[in-house]
Amino acid sequence: MRDVIRTNGLVIAADNSGSIGGKEQDTVQAPYEVVGYFSARVALMECIAAGGEPFAAVLHNFSGDAAWKPLCKGIKKAAAELDCELELTGSTESNFTMQQSAAGFVAIGRHVRDTDQIELESVRYGVIGKPLVGSEVMACLDDVAPLSVFRQIAHMEGVYTVLPVGSKGIAYELMQLTGRSGHCELDMIKSAGPSTCFIVAVKEEAGTQLESMTNHVYWLKMYD
Repeated sequence: MRDVIRTNGLVIAADNSGSIGGKEQDTVQAPYEVVGYFSARVALMECIAAGGEPFAAVLHNFSGDAAWKPLCKGIKKAAAELDCELELTGSTESNFTMQQSAAGFVAIGRHVRDTDQIELESVRYGVIGKPLVGSEVMACLDDVAPLSVFRQIAHMEGVYTVLPVGSKGIAYELMQLTGRSGHCELDMIKSAGPSTCFIVAVKEEAGTQLESMTNHVYWLKMYD
């Protein structure tokens, strides 16, 4: 099950972040602006991949009042990179103080397009970006798939679908998409954390154009 639903003309996607932030007991230390950016990144990518055009978002902040503004700043940065104008609302838990940071993010979009039916005889599958998790994300930003590129590819002629990779890894998402397994030079089972990479299904003739839009496409060899 994906973290997204389509209902009443809307596409709704969600993501959570835990033990990442500026509290002493957080597993990964990161500014809250960065936390907001990457939390929003996942849900916004899922919303767009499912045919949505994000227009509103809800932030659940369990990291304290001081975290609200930087979290929102990070969210707005992610939205801008995806060329989305978001109305943002939410709430902060201010009655009790948690020992570790936590946040939840919900993206709401209008259902503006359906994903194309994949023609099995003319499709190629590739991965953009590399799977990264935890402190690797900030240490290897050049290997994180850019949001602007994700949006371009999602709307590109010849692309059947795009699929953000999450904590279960490329192999899991590929199986969900195709019912088949495959491999490339990347670690197929490693968590991609905040969707630092995504799978793309593209018509064979559009492969060259896809390669020109990004630094590298990790083409997948599929098994029958």
